[in-house]
Formats: sequence, C-alpha cells, structure tokens
Amino acid sequence: MNEKTPIVVNADLFWANLAQVNEMSGKYQVDLSNLSDGAVEALEARGITVSNKQDERGNFVTAKSKNPIRAYNTAGDELSVMVGNGSKAKVGVSYYDWDFKGKKGRSVSIVKLVITDLEEYEAIALTDEALEAAL
Repeated sequence: MNEKTPIVVNADLFWANLAQVNEMSGKYQVDLSNLSDGAVEALEARGITVSNKQDERGNFVTAKSKNPIRAYNTAGDELSVMVGNGSKAKVGVSYYDWDFKGKKGRSVSIVKLVITDLEEYEAIALTDEALEAAL
C-alpha cells in the first residue's frame, strides 16, 4: 500500500473550527483526539508527529486546512451545526508536506470527516446577573 493512501481513524474531536477560521492559526482546524495505539502507529509510520499533552485529548493530531472542513453524519448528509468537544468521528486522513520560511514538516490532511456521535456546540449567553455572580 502507498503510504499516502488515506487511512481511517476513530477520534474524539476537540476545538473544531470547521466552518470558521481559528483566530490563532488563521486556518480551519480540528484536534483528532484519543487516538488508539494502532492509529498512532499508522500515523507515525507516515511521518506524522502525534502529540500527547496529558489532558483529555490523549494522543492527538491537529488537522488544519486553508478551506472549510466539511463534516457529514452517518447517513451522508453534510452537517450545518457547530461541532462541540467530545464529538466522535471516523476520519479519513492523509498528509501533506510543507515548507515555510526555512522550516519543513508534515501535517495531517482530512479526506473525509463523518461524525458518529455529535455533541453540538452551544454558545452560552450570560445575563448580567450570572456574570456578576461568576465574578
């Protein structure tokens, strides 16, 4: 098998900026988290660095894109809701090599993102009273 052939990993999603650009990176991105040992091995065999910050994400990689990342449900319908932390997904991943200002690397590319268990993100609007109570 060609090492660039996409692989499928099961992942928990964190910090999903699928339809809006992440303010810090200037790209669309999502952390593919709690990767299994097999997924870590397959990614590392392709030269992709897997991180672990000893937090709720476990073993993870951050996939970034210049274009919005389209997410689908298991029926194949494209999702139009914001994906919250802890959503579960099957993700087809590949990679791309980059060279920027004298630095080189290899990063994860999402080929297809299928949400198998959606935790919809809901922004919380605080009332003045709740804000005062929190302070």
